[in-house]
Amino acid sequence: MTANKIDFLIKHLLFERNELGNIEIPQSEQDKFQLYRSLVNIRPAWQADESFLQAEDEYLTALTQCKGITDIADLTPIENGIYLWRGDITTLKCGAVVNAANSGLTGCYMPCHSCIDNCIHTFAGVRLRYECSEIMQAQGHEEPTGKAKITPAYNLPCDYVIHTVGPIVHGELTEEHCRLLESSYKSCLDIAVQNGVDSIAFCCISTGVFGFPQGKAAETAVRTVREYRSSQDIKVIFNVFREDDYEIYKRILGRN
Repeated sequence: MTANKIDFLIKHLLFERNELGNIEIPQSEQDKFQLYRSLVNIRPAWQADESFLQAEDEYLTALTQCKGITDIADLTPIENGIYLWRGDITTLKCGAVVNAANSGLTGCYMPCHSCIDNCIHTFAGVRLRYECSEIMQAQGHEEPTGKAKITPAYNLPCDYVIHTVGPIVHGELTEEHCRLLESSYKSCLDIAVQNGVDSIAFCCISTGVFGFPQGKAAETAVRTVREYRSSQDIKVIFNVFREDDYEIYKRILGRN
């Protein structure tokens, strides 16, 4: 059944883009998924028809179930209301997950790129890009650094995705970089509370290829969240993927 679904999805995506030429559907499930993901990643923010969306919903839901879903209810806080979890953010069941977005807000268009923006858009489905495009068209300008927008999560197990544009550091870290990163965290928390979201999972905003030093970014994140939670009752998960980030957050969160 899943094989039939992905074949249908690939054929539909190829039919939309006949300029791509005659691409054969591969035999293995892994190769099929790579092709499907690549086509989704390069797909413009078009509205899809109901037959595609229904098949995509069924396929992505089954895929996420196979990966395994982690519920915040099953996690143990590292301190009151704050959690540290290492894993795939697209499998996390909570109120909202935070996407480290670019200023266009419509996702990563690089086929099969490993960034969180690409992963979230891939596993949420094509409606997320279309939704973000509608938001950006209504806004009329790129998303400013340090601000946030909220959308449904579609096929992710969380309820919402909160998109924020963190600062990009080229060269020396400045006070303005730090202020903008703090603003990203506060903006995400604000928009979560305004929408009745009771739990939020943060990725490591602005680190990695965006140049913000991991330790300083984690210190900013933890300090901002602790200050915010002093007046707002929202659960916060610090989601990390790498072992070194896990150790950094564990050390900082151990300083009560």
